[in-house]
Amino acid sequence: MPDSLPFVLYIDDDPGLASLAGRALQRRGFGFAHAESGADGLARLGAGGVDVVALDHFMPDETGLDVLPKIRSLPDAPPVVYVTGSDDSRVAVAALKAGAADYVWKDVNGEYRELLAESILAVFEQERLRRAKVAAEAEVRVARDRAEALLVEVNHRVANSLQLVSSLILLQERALPEDALVARAALGETVARIEAISRVHRHLYTSEDVTRIDLDVYLRELIEQLQDTSCPEGGVTLSYAAVSELYVSANEAVSLGVILTELVTNAIKYAYPSGTGGVRINLSRERDEIALTVADDGVGSASEAEGGAKGTGLGTKIIGAMAGSLKGRIVHNPVAGTSVTVRFRHAG
Repeated sequence: MPDSLPFVLYIDDDPGLASLAGRALQRRGFGFAHAESGADGLARLGAGGVDVVALDHFMPDETGLDVLPKIRSLPDAPPVVYVTGSDDSRVAVAALKAGAADYVWKDVNGEYRELLAESILAVFEQERLRRAKVAAEAEVRVARDRAEALLVEVNHRVANSLQLVSSLILLQERALPEDALVARAALGETVARIEAISRVHRHLYTSEDVTRIDLDVYLRELIEQLQDTSCPEGGVTLSYAAVSELYVSANEAVSLGVILTELVTNAIKYAYPSGTGGVRINLSRERDEIALTVADDGVGSASEAEGGAKGTGLGTKIIGAMAGSLKGRIVHNPVAGTSVTVRFRHAG
């Protein structure tokens, strides 16, 4: 039994039968009003306060099937229980298809009035639950929109803060002596790593979807940034090929961006002693795995064994840590030059 009882509008051209039905409903504690025609009923509904409509089928100038669509088209229309004395089941089926919540067969003995009261209670409770569900969903949408707005603001502030950190590091780099090449290079690499992370947050606060990153778009922009800032003009050229519409989480994008930055930076520094060459970046998806490959045709890792240039090992540690955060694996491909692939499972 609901906490409150419904107010019922009974639309029936027979005042006597309507009065009997009204008394039965009022004995149960229902509110009650009677309208003798569809037009009167629609006018009464316009005044508001009706929880359930009981609509009779037979009326002099129309049937309930003529009135029912007009009721259902009203804003915030109450549910309708269709009352019919016709033994033709097609009438009940037509009423349900037209939007009636239930129907009651009107027998000549008047026993239907008790069934009508039970039907009204049932559809009133169903409507109450439906409205509660709609209201709850609206609250969830409002809360979600508020959370997304806050997340956009957070990403905006994080991106701005990272940009400020990058600017401070660049100022520190410029303040170093001209001959402090190692320190200047280390600070430049740090700025590149920060840029990889900052770009993720810029994507998030400028995107309609604040929960994921279009990986192809993100990596393409990051590669363009590396080409502009890390490759001498007329020197190393970066090329990129990728699958489209591949979305990952922000954390996955950060890890891949840092890995890409490290691999490309290493290739630029060590692959081509002459200063010219190409670095190929490929992003692919194979079943449930994403693969990011960075390859060059340079001197290869064998140069280290021959006394070639060596790094500090920090880049290798960073790549390993980022791959670990992806629960991925690093594969050194057996080719001329250097080719490294990072693979990780991705179910999206």
